[in-house]
Amino acid sequence: MLRTVKTQHISNPERFKKQLLLWSGQFDEVVWLDSNNYNQKYTSYDAVLAVDAFTVFQTDYYDAFNQLKEYQTTTNDWIFGYLSYDLKNDVEQLSSNNFDGLQFPELFFFQPKKLFFLKGNVLETHYLNLVVDELKEDVDSISQTEIEDEKEELSEENNIKIKLRIHKDEYFSKVNEMLAHMHRGDIYEANFCQEFYAEDTTINPIETYQKLNAISKPPLASFLRVYDKYLLSASPERYIKKEGLKITSQPIKGTAKRSLDKVEDEQLIKTLSEDIKERSENIMIVDLVRNDLSKTATKGSVNVEELCKVYTFDQVHQMVSTVTSTVNKSTHPVDIIKTTFPMGSMTGAPKISAMQIIEELEATKRGLYSGAVGYFSPNDDFDFNVVIRSILYNETNKYVSYSVGGAITAKSDPLKEYEECLIKAKAMRTVLEN
Repeated sequence: MLRTVKTQHISNPERFKKQLLLWSGQFDEVVWLDSNNYNQKYTSYDAVLAVDAFTVFQTDYYDAFNQLKEYQTTTNDWIFGYLSYDLKNDVEQLSSNNFDGLQFPELFFFQPKKLFFLKGNVLETHYLNLVVDELKEDVDSISQTEIEDEKEELSEENNIKIKLRIHKDEYFSKVNEMLAHMHRGDIYEANFCQEFYAEDTTINPIETYQKLNAISKPPLASFLRVYDKYLLSASPERYIKKEGLKITSQPIKGTAKRSLDKVEDEQLIKTLSEDIKERSENIMIVDLVRNDLSKTATKGSVNVEELCKVYTFDQVHQMVSTVTSTVNKSTHPVDIIKTTFPMGSMTGAPKISAMQIIEELEATKRGLYSGAVGYFSPNDDFDFNVVIRSILYNETNKYVSYSVGGAITAKSDPLKEYEECLIKAKAMRTVLEN
């Protein structure tokens, strides 16, 4: 399927980005990726928009990766979409039986007719030849899209009532159950998540996403629309990227709050970087990611480029490690994802036992939360985030949800873990409750 690629100069990229996202509201299939100008060496574009499906592939977990492999190979073009956490059931003998209020398909990808890549002042458009005559009209329409004043309140008065799927006492008892598994030697780390939700609720997805993104400004933000279902994600975490033969994964483990006082904020960074519990959590997951990458890596190529480096975001400080490997040219890109999925930071160690215990103790099917959103390019590169710090919305069911989790280790204090969850939930709650 041939595309026409054109480049043009954009005089005000920040304004154009806002116009581009608003303009995308007319389409049923949308993936928007935004790096928020975060200075990170692994960023390929400042922003990407894929809209308007020419072909679509969606399925449940059964044989999902083989089917995705076939779709990606035969399409041989840009495809954008997501992998839900429950594809774990295709990789291992696992199941997902918890409550699901969102009802997203377990895997969804589409081949967009229209693609926009923004880097600095340069806009690159990749239009399928069958719609290339619409390009000029589209760019004019985008440039004329009106942006409402940032300072205005959200247009709809939000009276959203957030409920907890697991209440505080129950959370403590579940964490204690997890600790009992650790003391018995079943696992030594697991990511335990809880859902916050609102029923019979209507939101404006693009407006809500813009507000969430403005609070957090993360490097791997994404807005996704699949018909009546939406993801508004302020994710700071990269799951996995392929560039040429190099694979990069960047697990996050370790969180500290921010302070408006510069001296105190510096101290919070120092405390996090030296915290033995946080470092051990991070290192356990680095080991797991190294093991996952080794399944497709050329011999001796798995390398830890950064270990426990503290990155600062608008809402929190996070401890990030960067693990890389090299693959053979003959390795299929989907196999690299299949052998590393789900992201180690969202599961635990050993991975399979952790996923079994998580399923037992959590109250909600994770679905797209802790899955991944991203794309494959025609030359078999890919880039995916981890879906965290995100609001999920089913417009038909009027159901809004966000989940947060934390790594539990043998040294975990249930109260501190609960408080860390509330720090992570703050941005989503602020946006929804206005």
